[in-house]
Amino acid sequence: MIRVALADDQAMIRAGLRMVLETEPDLQVVAEAADGADALAVTRRTRPDVVLLDIAMPRLDGLAAARQIAALPSPPRIIMLTTFDSDDNLYSALRAGASGFLLKVSPPEQLVAAIRVVAGGAALLDPAVTTRVIAAFAHQPAPQPPPELAQLTPRELDVLRLLARGLSNAEIADHLTLGEATVKTHVARILMKLGLRDRVQAVVYAYENGIIRVGG
Repeated sequence: MIRVALADDQAMIRAGLRMVLETEPDLQVVAEAADGADALAVTRRTRPDVVLLDIAMPRLDGLAAARQIAALPSPPRIIMLTTFDSDDNLYSALRAGASGFLLKVSPPEQLVAAIRVVAGGAALLDPAVTTRVIAAFAHQPAPQPPPELAQLTPRELDVLRLLARGLSNAEIADHLTLGEATVKTHVARILMKLGLRDRVQAVVYAYENGIIRVGG
């Protein structure tokens, strides 16, 4: 059972989310919150597996709440929900520790799938904004490689470049003629060495630091 907490300042939105999630046999809504401060409190109290956070909330907004929730011991996975799809919100959410980013207009089945994906340790972006993450870095000058990159082996760099292009572990394995379990090990080591939480942060890191360029 995946335990979920909902945080949105609109009661009708929370009711709709609860209605969608409680029709799924493996999802359980364990808490609701009307603002970011309450979201932090109920997360500490109920220890959900996944928290759905609206970005625009009173008292403490979703981004600030996400940063504090991500700093908790054994934190839950975080999915940011918003009616807006601005790049600023997207980057801020990812840097705040979110593992997923969905627009509120996303279909219910996409939300349900997102919860299962992040609860399983993976990460995702709404398809409507994924290409904009890449495009945002298209015309930036190449930065100096950060010193922590020296920790990666040449093979790990190969894996990171392919990961940043959106390839799955199976596709990376096929491309590099490796076993899928080997690729999974490489990904885990990359995240550990670079201090990254998940694949989404690895993608952003790769583009921000010039490891891969659009069209490269």
